[in-house]
Amino acid sequence: MAESIEGEPRNARHATLQSGDGISALTRAVRPYAPTKRTRRAMELGMVGLGRMGANMAQRLLRGGHRVAGFDPGEQARAAAAANGIEAAASLAELVAKLPAPRAVWLMVPAGKIVDDTLDQLLQLLAPGDTIVDGGNSNYKDTQRRAAMLAEHGIAYVDCGTSGGVWGLAEGYSLMIGGDEAAVERLRPLFATLAPSPDSGWGRVGPSGAGHFTKMVHNGIEYGMMQAYAEGFAILQHKAEFALDLPQVAEIWRDGSVVRSWLLDLTADALKKNPEMEGIAPWVADSGEGRWTVAEAIDLDVPAPVITLSLLQRLRSRDTDSYADKLISAMRNEFGGHAVKQS
Repeated sequence: MAESIEGEPRNARHATLQSGDGISALTRAVRPYAPTKRTRRAMELGMVGLGRMGANMAQRLLRGGHRVAGFDPGEQARAAAAANGIEAAASLAELVAKLPAPRAVWLMVPAGKIVDDTLDQLLQLLAPGDTIVDGGNSNYKDTQRRAAMLAEHGIAYVDCGTSGGVWGLAEGYSLMIGGDEAAVERLRPLFATLAPSPDSGWGRVGPSGAGHFTKMVHNGIEYGMMQAYAEGFAILQHKAEFALDLPQVAEIWRDGSVVRSWLLDLTADALKKNPEMEGIAPWVADSGEGRWTVAEAIDLDVPAPVITLSLLQRLRSRDTDSYADKLISAMRNEFGGHAVKQS
């Protein structure tokens, strides 16, 4: 197994990283993968889903000395993966045929029906002793159901909440893992390679479903953090009297400030590229995990007003012709004679 990721020294360094939109000006310390005796064993893996996350994870595993075969229903995705050294398969059957028993198959596909459909197909191809990892953002309740179903067939199901986005290839991924302890331990070399370092940034957090549950709450926290940064910079931007340089403010906050974080680093980079947010519609999507987090908070009687409001603000961003806002304006006119702005 390679002693370091290709092109990256073992010690921490500052590097200009590549994002999906090109070369980023943002520089951060990178902690490359450096294997230990415990994690040096090379493994073979089948990656299902070769989008940005799946393809980058496969590349990081390749650079760590593992063999990776991959399948994606998109021909272009398969071709791109093959160009990067991944053994592309034209079908799930072909992918499974490339792997020695006991097999390990990693899913990086959208949550929901597509996961169930993929599992139904794999169930006809895999054998007792094989392991499936779901690295997507599945609902933990679905994960528990799937794990119980696969256990009846002798197949281990490991849920791996994965965070890192387009930066994970260079910096590593945060991995929150649930499932049978023995199954997780068998895959240790894979997790150790994908993580920022073999002994940090990843871990088994509990039984089946615990990994996806932890990632769900992680994303809920992320909603609140993003909302707070966005509101703060909006206040700064509206203070015309001071003509504040927002990229400068973000850079100042990145060093020594109590609000410094990787998310602030990315915010600083975005402001540097486009201070006025020109060409970006005020419409914010959600992956569903914020909703699940809020629902769990209600079920558990845990107050989570910040996460809840940040979710509602995302929903609010999509209402470009808000009936509620129109009605509030009409109410103000009725009780106070306040002017109504005509559209």
